[in-house]
Amino acid sequence: FNDYVLYIGQQSLRYRVECRMPDGSRLVTVSKVQGRALVLHLLHSQGFPVDMLTMDRVSPLHEACLGGHYACTTFLLENGANVEMVSTDGATPLFNACSSGSVACVRLILQYSPNTHAVHHLASPIHQAAKRGHRECLEVLLSHGFHIDLELPGVGTPLYTACLAQATDCVERLLQSGVDVQGGCGHDTPLHAAVVGGEVRVVELLMDYGADGSCRNSDGKTPLELAACDSTVRTTIQKRGPCTLSQLCRFCIRRSLGQTRLDRTSALFLPYRLQAFLLYQ
Repeated sequence: FNDYVLYIGQQSLRYRVECRMPDGSRLVTVSKVQGRALVLHLLHSQGFPVDMLTMDRVSPLHEACLGGHYACTTFLLENGANVEMVSTDGATPLFNACSSGSVACVRLILQYSPNTHAVHHLASPIHQAAKRGHRECLEVLLSHGFHIDLELPGVGTPLYTACLAQATDCVERLLQSGVDVQGGCGHDTPLHAAVVGGEVRVVELLMDYGADGSCRNSDGKTPLELAACDSTVRTTIQKRGPCTLSQLCRFCIRRSLGQTRLDRTSALFLPYRLQAFLLYQ
C-alpha cells in the first residue's frame, strides 16, 4: 500500500491506494471515507474509471450513497457511473442511499434511474427505508410508484419490516398510503410483528386501520397469544372491541378506492368531514 496526502487549506485528506490489484479499492476508499468530490475529480482526471469494482462488486457510487455524500454521488453520476450496479449481496446505489437516509441522494439516483421494479430478494430500497425508519426516503419512493405491498421471501412486506423494526413513522405513512394491513411474511401478519416488537403505538395504528387480531401465524398463534403477560401491548389488544359500522365502511371504501385513488377522494363530492374520516385526518 502507498499513502498519498493532499493538503487543502487547513485540512489533510489521506487516502490509501491499492497498487497491486486494480479492484477499485483506490476510488472506493476515497468515496467512502472522505466524501470529497475534489479527490474524485483528481483521480478521475488521472484516468481511473468511475465504475471500478471491489471483489464484492461494490462501486464508488455504492459507497458514496452509503455515506450520504451528495457531491460525490453527483460527480459520479455526471461522469457515467452505472446507477443499476448490483453488489454481491444484492445492494444497488439506491438501496444504499435508503440505508443512509440521504433523501438528496435518493432523489438524485431516481433522476438517473426511475426503474421501480428492479428488486433483489435480499436488498429492496423500499424495505430498507421502512426498516431504517427513514420516512422522507419512503415518501420519495412512494411518489415514484414503488410497490408498497411487495412481499420478499423471508423478509415480508415493507409494512411487516417496519413493524418488526418498530419504525412508527414509516408504519403510519405506509398505512396512510393504502397498504394491505394484513400483508406480512407468509402467515405472519404485521400485527404479529408489532406485538413481538412491543411498540404499543404501532399496534394501535395497525388496529385502527383494520388489522385482524384473530389471524394465526405459522405457529398457529394469534397476536394476543404472542403478547407477554401483563404487558401494555396485551392490554391494548384486549381492550379493543369489535369495529363499529362506520369503521367497517371506511375499510371497505378504502379497499375499493385502492392505493392509486386514495388521494382523489375530493372527486367523490363527499362532505369534508367524511373525506377526512376516510383519510384518517
